[in-house]
Amino acid sequence: MSRHIQVTFDARDPAKLSSFWRDVLGYVHPGPPGVTLATGEDPLAAWEVFLEKRGVPPEARNQASAIEDPDGDGPRIFFQQVPEDKVAKNRVHLDVRNAPGLEGDERMAALEKECDRLVALGGKRVSRSEPAPPMSHGFIVMNDPEGNEFCLD
Repeated sequence: MSRHIQVTFDARDPAKLSSFWRDVLGYVHPGPPGVTLATGEDPLAAWEVFLEKRGVPPEARNQASAIEDPDGDGPRIFFQQVPEDKVAKNRVHLDVRNAPGLEGDERMAALEKECDRLVALGGKRVSRSEPAPPMSHGFIVMNDPEGNEFCLD
């Protein structure tokens, strides 16, 4: 039997990093427990109100954040605040599948377009690897706003 997983990121700013990954993956921030959000209501603002009503001081309200696949298929991603900066290459990284079924120039053009979008969101382009069939179809290495490496694949 397979298992469901949650991917956890250590972060300096969980709300900011979760917002970046939300936009990368097409995920959503869930609302607070027991709170029904109105259409278009900002879940992060709802969390702020929720935590304030429970007496959580402002400096402690960004200790964690999460995003979820709106279709319920992908893993939940959790962001937990840690005091230290990232100082080395991450040992696990995400490959974001952005060009399924595409090959060659068409594939790389799709990856470049997505790379441009993610740079505008705060990501950083690191390098591009050209297609080298049959072992590699080409990919772009990037960093998220806190320096975590991931690939557009």
